[in-house]
Amino acid sequence: MTTRGITVLAGGLKETVEITKAADEAGFEGAWSGEFLNRSAVVSVAAMAAATERIGVGTAIAYAVGRSPLVLANDARFLDEMSDGRLTLGLGTGTRGMMVGWHGVTDPDGPASRMEELIPLLRRLWHLHEEPVQHEGRFYSCNITPTADIEPPVRPEIPIFTAGVNARMIEVAGRVSDGLICHPTLTDQYLADIARPAIEKGAEKMGRDASSVQLKGVIITSIHDDPAQARREAAAQIAFYVAPKAYGPVMEASGFGDEAAAIQTAFRAKDHDAMVAAVSDEMLDQMAAAGTLDEVRERVAHLEKRYDHAALYSPSFTLSADRVRENTFAIIDAFRR
Repeated sequence: MTTRGITVLAGGLKETVEITKAADEAGFEGAWSGEFLNRSAVVSVAAMAAATERIGVGTAIAYAVGRSPLVLANDARFLDEMSDGRLTLGLGTGTRGMMVGWHGVTDPDGPASRMEELIPLLRRLWHLHEEPVQHEGRFYSCNITPTADIEPPVRPEIPIFTAGVNARMIEVAGRVSDGLICHPTLTDQYLADIARPAIEKGAEKMGRDASSVQLKGVIITSIHDDPAQARREAAAQIAFYVAPKAYGPVMEASGFGDEAAAIQTAFRAKDHDAMVAAVSDEMLDQMAAAGTLDEVRERVAHLEKRYDHAALYSPSFTLSADRVRENTFAIIDAFRR
């Protein structure tokens, strides 16, 4: 059975905590937060963990660049302690532009190779209380010998998930991760033709069982008494995600290449209305659950079958803060256990 979570990517820290507590009380199994230009996943999840006792908490995603492996491992160690062992660490590199422009990465080539080097190193640093860690690789180097005893972490291991869209990055999940964080735009066709085979390829190379790699999905969810309004809101979020040129091949592989081209043309022209209009009904229904309460419940029940864990979240692109809040709490109420 698919477990269900809520993703909080809008609003301030107090609202993030409020939403997480409501999801915890409603019986959701997971609460997730990420980071962007103005958000810290680490601080958000720390607050979420401190305010709850049962619900799992996770980063989806924290940037795998911009922090040293030691800092990242220590952040995870303390988040897991704060949550009494409820953390899932979800990592992603972001786009090439983010890596260079936001984080000052000087070698942005090979992001999948970077992630494949990082995850095993993080696992070694998790056990720094047992032995020193020396590592010399393409992307990372460290030489760490503790000068005093280190307390072991709350758990001997934590689940580490990696985000991926292209086949090479998804293959990394099969090689070294406990799970794949699926982008909201991944469709049934993309999962069947690209993602699952890539996981199997990566797992086979490492002698792992591909079925042990969990799929964590994100479902754009919009509930409104006016189903057309709900669908417009979801379409706007989809258009926002597909606007970067890098997503053209992903959409082409899903059969939505024409829609993606139209969205990207409208984006360059700064025509938001045309971006939204370019999202076809078929495309929307593959990537979102939008409509009345009953329609959304039915659609989520269909879409979440793809995943081991499905995190629902409100669209926010072009929406007011009040509408995002209203919709988020409507989602929690709609799927109360």
